[in-house]
Amino acid sequence: MKKYSVAIVGATGLVGRTFIKVLQEQNFPISEIQFYASSQSIGTEIEFNSQMHKVVELKPETVKKFDFALFSAGGTISKIYAPLFAENGTIVIDNSSAWRMDEKVPLVVPEVNSEDLLWHKGIIANPNCSTIQMMLPLKPISDTFGLEQVIVSTYQSISGAGNKGLVQLDFESQNLVDYSFTKQIYSNAIFHPSDENYPMWSNEEIKMVNETRKILHLPELKVSVTCVRLPIRIGHSEAVYLILKKPFKISEIRELLGKQNNLIVEDNFPDGVYPTAAQTKDRDEVFVGRLRRDLANPNSIWMWVVANNIRKGAATNAVQIAQKMIEMKLV
Repeated sequence: MKKYSVAIVGATGLVGRTFIKVLQEQNFPISEIQFYASSQSIGTEIEFNSQMHKVVELKPETVKKFDFALFSAGGTISKIYAPLFAENGTIVIDNSSAWRMDEKVPLVVPEVNSEDLLWHKGIIANPNCSTIQMMLPLKPISDTFGLEQVIVSTYQSISGAGNKGLVQLDFESQNLVDYSFTKQIYSNAIFHPSDENYPMWSNEEIKMVNETRKILHLPELKVSVTCVRLPIRIGHSEAVYLILKKPFKISEIRELLGKQNNLIVEDNFPDGVYPTAAQTKDRDEVFVGRLRRDLANPNSIWMWVVANNIRKGAATNAVQIAQKMIEMKLV
């Protein structure tokens, strides 16, 4: 079996550490691995496959060629360093929002639009965590029944804000107050920051609108989103409302979703069977339940979609992109 060289940029962060965990769990065929981080992490060692590796400071002179570079270091770093790696012949899979809406960069969920990998030019964008999990049920429904409109409300864990969000939650749960935080997280519901182009909407909401259209190749699709952060450590949940173009039966939707790769249907609400954020711990699948026809509109359906935002919503999806590229013989 051929093996591949891999760089992880942002290796000491929450998603970076999860990249490492998922690569090991998946037995990804690795010939060489390099961990990059900022100067603050110099001296740090990270264990991978029972061997310790020193973290390398990310700077232009330390960039070299790898088969894959998995990035989770923020948009500013990605804008600078993703092209440097790509120029050396490395395939960059970037977890930030820096490249997602670039027309020359594929935005990929492997179970949904892997064909877009065929036109990459060295950089591939990993979608937003909330977008990724919604795509798995939306794609087969869109293909079979057509989508008229998507309305979604998210209930997101604070780990979506990275380690700092988890630290703040832990801090506040001990009744400690840090006035450097703008809003309390513990025992609260808060919103993401305002979007610079649509100031009445949050940046997370606008990301989901634009990314959904790009991934599904439906640029005119009506999408409306409200994103909320809750004091939950791991796992994003979504209430998704779809207006379909063709008549449907709930049994048809349930059967269709049951055939989607990495999507688990748990849908027997009268008996208390439905997915929750807590069960996504250490899981890579997306879960869907509470399938029900809208009472006021027979062409509409509600569903509840749940996934681990750090794994399938970030690290696992990036690793799956690399695996799909190997499968498609694109590397």
